[in-house]
Amino acid sequence: MTERSSVAELAAILRAELNRYYPHEKLPSSRALVERHQVSPVTVSRAIGTLVAEGLVVSRPGAGVFRAERRAAPAQPGDLSWQELALSAETFGGQDRRTDASGVLGSLAMQPADVLDLNSGYLHPSLQPERALAAALARAGRRPGAWGRPPVEGLTELRAWFAREIGGPDGTLSTSDVLITAGGQGALSTALRSLVAPGAPVLVESPSYPGTLAVAQAAGLRTVPVPVDQDGVRTDLLAEAFAATRARAFVCQPLFHNPTGTVLSTERRREVLRIARAAGAFVVEDDFARLLVHADSPPPAPALAADDPDGVVVHVRSLTKATSPSLRVGALTARGPAFERLRAVQAVDSFFVPRPLQESALELVGSPAWARQLRDISAALAERRRAAVDALARLRPEVLGERIPSGGYHLWLRLVDGTDDRELAAAARRHGVAVTPGRPYFAAEPPAPHLRISYAACRNLADLVEGVTRLARTMDG
Repeated sequence: MTERSSVAELAAILRAELNRYYPHEKLPSSRALVERHQVSPVTVSRAIGTLVAEGLVVSRPGAGVFRAERRAAPAQPGDLSWQELALSAETFGGQDRRTDASGVLGSLAMQPADVLDLNSGYLHPSLQPERALAAALARAGRRPGAWGRPPVEGLTELRAWFAREIGGPDGTLSTSDVLITAGGQGALSTALRSLVAPGAPVLVESPSYPGTLAVAQAAGLRTVPVPVDQDGVRTDLLAEAFAATRARAFVCQPLFHNPTGTVLSTERRREVLRIARAAGAFVVEDDFARLLVHADSPPPAPALAADDPDGVVVHVRSLTKATSPSLRVGALTARGPAFERLRAVQAVDSFFVPRPLQESALELVGSPAWARQLRDISAALAERRRAAVDALARLRPEVLGERIPSGGYHLWLRLVDGTDDRELAAAARRHGVAVTPGRPYFAAEPPAPHLRISYAACRNLADLVEGVTRLARTMDG
């Protein structure tokens, strides 16, 4: 049993036992609960914290934990129907104000203990550097001024680190080109709202990361899909899309694209920059998988931003995928007036990224634990990829693509024509495995049915193979 599941179970037990106590009556001591339930003091502390957050108990330091006052019955709900009209008011030139976040919310869903997770894009806790993060957070908390206000652009040392990581050893990016952001999703939102006017078109890969599509919709932009093949975005169609729409931005993931896993070829890398420069447009490079290169992968090509003297590329990089969902620290890089626009929009939205989080990130990437973490997940993801591919090759070889990506954390499965991917995903969920339907990855009608499976979030290889096996059984009907 994991620490997290034991916390939930103990909280459920204590919650059920609360009826034995009168309001303000003291509960057993932490030591008594440790002995009675054979759990650790940390588990007891976290379970009590859960009940405190729910308002069921009150913790008084030095005195103990007490049953809270019984809560009054909830009041009858008010009439909320007026909101239907208020929220339907049109803006953005008559476009619907609603944002379809189903793809994003689906990927963020927390799976119950009895469901095998082949859906999430975050590392399983066993792959996260929890001890290194705790140590970094503790060291950061002792830094002078750790709780003071940081510069709007971010800590200078952290900006310099990102500039080196993104620009490469030749130093093509400077510290002043970097803006620290609250993770990659926040960076994408800032980039699109800064660079593209509401109601204007923005070019996206097809299929595309659902978070990009949701950000564009929330900003009132019109997404125009450009197909991707095994070598990345179709640059012939990209040029046509720029000419037809006069778009001023193209969002892409050149390295281990989500969901297909493709890597933009060398020739097309040059073409993307040439086409965008000729169109007077920006390339928003979402480099989400840079830190998720597998141990058996050849060295990846540098970021597009590393070879961009003219400020065409606005680069997005995040530490979140390689560490923890809660280390929401990333960076945007841009040159010239574009940087000032990005800085202004982020400042209006959130002022700045909290300094303790930036200090913790700086402590982590500057420690020996950082290199170990990258080596560990590089080896672990390669092993998990091989296990997932082997299981699929044995059970359902027809769904695998010709090229298996050697980076990232996912596989893009091609289903039989006529398959309803959402229905299949729902059926798999009933069989105890969570997968992602392909439909939310398309800005327009999908050309074929797909599923995306992730091998990062499962507890171990055995669960991963069992999840693939359950999915294959579901496909068999």
